[in-house]
Amino acid sequence: MTNQPNPESGLDGLSQAELDELVAAADTGARTPGGAVGTLILLTALAWSLFQLWFASPIPFMVNWGVFNDTEARSIHLAFAIFLAFVAYPAARTPVQLVLGVGVPVLLGFLFIFGAEGDLSPFVIGGIVAAVVVAILLGSPRDHVAPWEWALAIVGAFTALYLFIFYREISDRVGAPITQDFVAGVVGLIILLEATRRSLGPALMIVATLFLAYTFLGPHMPSIIAHKGNSLSEVINHQWITTEGVFGIALGVSTSFVFLFVLFGSLLDKAGAGNYFIQVAFSLMGHLRGGPAKAAVVSSAMTGLISGSSIANVVTTGTFTIPLMKKVGFSSEKAGAVEVASSVNGQIMPPVMGAAAFLMVEYVGIPYFEVVKHAFLPAVISYIALVYIVHLEAMKAGMQGMERAYTPKPIVQRLIGTAFGVAVICALSFGVYYAMGWIRPTFGASAGYVVFGFLTAVYLGLLWLSTRHPTPEMSDLDKPGAKLPLPGPTVKSGLHFILPVVVLVWALMVDRLSPGLSAFWASAFMIFILVTQRPIAALMMGRGSALAGEIAGGVKDLVDGLVAGARNMIGIGIATATAGIIVGSVSQTGVGSALADVVEVLSGGNIMAILFLTAILSLILGMGLPTTANYIVVSALLAPVIVTLGQQNGLIVPLIAVHLFVFYFGIMADVTPPVGLASFAAAAVSGGDPIKTGVVAFFYSLRTAALPFLFIFNTELLLINVDLAHGIFVFVVATVAMLLFAAATQGWFITRNKIWESVLLLLIAFTLFRPGFWMDMVSPPYIERAPSEIVAAAENTPPNEKLRLRVAGLNDLGDPIEFVALLPIGNEPTGAERLEAAGIVLAERDGKTVIDDVAFGSAAAEAGLDWDQEILRVLRPADQPSKYLMYIPALLVLGGLVMLQRRRAANGAAARAATV
Repeated sequence: MTNQPNPESGLDGLSQAELDELVAAADTGARTPGGAVGTLILLTALAWSLFQLWFASPIPFMVNWGVFNDTEARSIHLAFAIFLAFVAYPAARTPVQLVLGVGVPVLLGFLFIFGAEGDLSPFVIGGIVAAVVVAILLGSPRDHVAPWEWALAIVGAFTALYLFIFYREISDRVGAPITQDFVAGVVGLIILLEATRRSLGPALMIVATLFLAYTFLGPHMPSIIAHKGNSLSEVINHQWITTEGVFGIALGVSTSFVFLFVLFGSLLDKAGAGNYFIQVAFSLMGHLRGGPAKAAVVSSAMTGLISGSSIANVVTTGTFTIPLMKKVGFSSEKAGAVEVASSVNGQIMPPVMGAAAFLMVEYVGIPYFEVVKHAFLPAVISYIALVYIVHLEAMKAGMQGMERAYTPKPIVQRLIGTAFGVAVICALSFGVYYAMGWIRPTFGASAGYVVFGFLTAVYLGLLWLSTRHPTPEMSDLDKPGAKLPLPGPTVKSGLHFILPVVVLVWALMVDRLSPGLSAFWASAFMIFILVTQRPIAALMMGRGSALAGEIAGGVKDLVDGLVAGARNMIGIGIATATAGIIVGSVSQTGVGSALADVVEVLSGGNIMAILFLTAILSLILGMGLPTTANYIVVSALLAPVIVTLGQQNGLIVPLIAVHLFVFYFGIMADVTPPVGLASFAAAAVSGGDPIKTGVVAFFYSLRTAALPFLFIFNTELLLINVDLAHGIFVFVVATVAMLLFAAATQGWFITRNKIWESVLLLLIAFTLFRPGFWMDMVSPPYIERAPSEIVAAAENTPPNEKLRLRVAGLNDLGDPIEFVALLPIGNEPTGAERLEAAGIVLAERDGKTVIDDVAFGSAAAEAGLDWDQEILRVLRPADQPSKYLMYIPALLVLGGLVMLQRRRAANGAAARAATV
């Protein structure tokens, strides 16, 4: 793919208009007709944002009007998404897309007729299918909305609103759908899948259709995955009339949380925060080796805090960073790959995480704060490693950074300044924390107004500071002889953009408000900033004559931000609804347990094989599914499988670790050829080859692929059961280990690696990540005892440790199963008392030790133990040396390798100097 320089954009790839269209086609809808239709689309998107703000706010409860329950809100949310999907997204007219667009409704028609059993006339189903097929065949013009598309949009929105309009009637006949329920459900499912094809491509539509087919055709499936099959009445009731399918948890999360966070990011970007983040990153890091690439990583990390789209991240930051990376020596493919790797990584960075953080709250059943805590460390380590990879690339090519417009201060002075800045921030943080603790009890119900007044005062002060230090334009850096801006003034130029982020983090982490309410208050403050920053800045700069224009400009920025936020949500709303079909099929058919059997057969029960199968499936599904949908599908299908089979094989995996595992590999699909959409977007900017860009980005992203395997076996990386001091220790060691892993995979440490040096670096990195692996070989962690000796084993177990029991019993379906249970042991004086306190009663039968009873709600019940299970093995913790002793040989070997490479690098430099 080769593009000529474009005078309009100054880029080597596509023009800015073409890049905007690329993002629109993927995220917001490429159809933007003018006139009345364009105005209607804008007003609909604006109405959607206003509805979501109203739903999330406390105002409806204060005025006792406009209060919607969760089901009603989901119905309205999906209605907006479907309507905008048809009017904003023209359908692709490729032969494959056309065949799928026609084939899926026809297949669904046959399935519905097959399962109807008199619930709905075949002629009615056939008529519905024929109408949709004709509308698809008539075409989808790009410059206007055709009448048949209006029909699909309106009918689809009505079927989505069906639960809202007939909520009371439906609640009176739960489980007994009537004819109009069937018609609404059949029409709704077909139109929803067509909306999915338009806005997200065919992959998710195909997967959802296959699951619907599986639901109807259960008895005709292979025996290992066969089930009784479901009728049309059961499917429509489950998928459309209740909240088990389309209107389930995923759409609920999209309605309650995700929209507000996407809207918050859109408003922040419209205010100018995106440009500010990029400028700050360049001013701080642009002078380093390969500086623009390092700045790209940091700016993408900051953008990832507020964005949920890999492709938008690539184009937003890559438009500026990729040309500058090429300017200092990166090839088109490598420049694009750096941007892809850093932008895709934005989706693993809390607090938004591509909407997955909020889904994890619902699926894992832990507070949002815990999700962020577990996800934070791997994300930061991954970004640090990517900066290091960029540094290694710059070292290989002998690159330099960009020229600074100032003489840097001595290193000691800079370190003192940095330490002072950190101290001031910490002091301010403590001051604000304790001040808030004083304000609330002192002012009572008026505390909110006091807090807002305080925030406004800080905002005005920071805005005044920004008027004295205007943010430079990114285009200035691409000019001949351009120099980097001064870090201090650049940082000061947009500090007021940090305030809404502080409000968001404070509400989430300190006040522990719900994610939806936290995002509402942050968005409300962001709206206040958007409307006021331009006119207030004009007054502060003495431009009072321009006040009216600045006020109008602020209102326009607000409207644009609200519209952009809604359009960014079209795909996510559709994706979560369609993923609900898959989740509903899983819950209705019980395919999860059947899939566990399939995975166990394919893997032979080996936990590593299970993880690799899961990773591959996540990559395959992710090639055509957006991150959110991919996470929903894979977590619904395989997360319980990993937990169950891991427990059967002696590996107790926390559920959050499994969910993060499938999420990480889901986002990797945005990188991986041949479908990596982010790689194609980056290549469109850089003018490089998209496949080569994707391949290079994949190698840059190997550190992201390695992390999930590591935190499955070492959950300390997720800060599970670690205190603050231990957490800092884990962070430092894991970061060093990941840097060594990056050096091994890039073939360069201090100088170019020899093959055995790369292997040695991998072994050192593995030892730092999992020192227990080697220590367990030297000194076994458990002592095995016969089942009959369990009382003595419990007595010899240190208090607050866990006894490992391998037990045999029956699963929920009555099939035989073996698994490992971890039984917490207290500090009672005898083993019998400890077992009794844990809630377990034992008995001897025919020479076997069996569980005679388990106390309800006890530690034994939580460990999965139940009556009539047989204890096969008892493993009590052994007195094992600290696993961290393994760091000593690893660090000694690393020290030897450093000396060896330093000597070789010095000899090479001397040889080059002699040659010159």
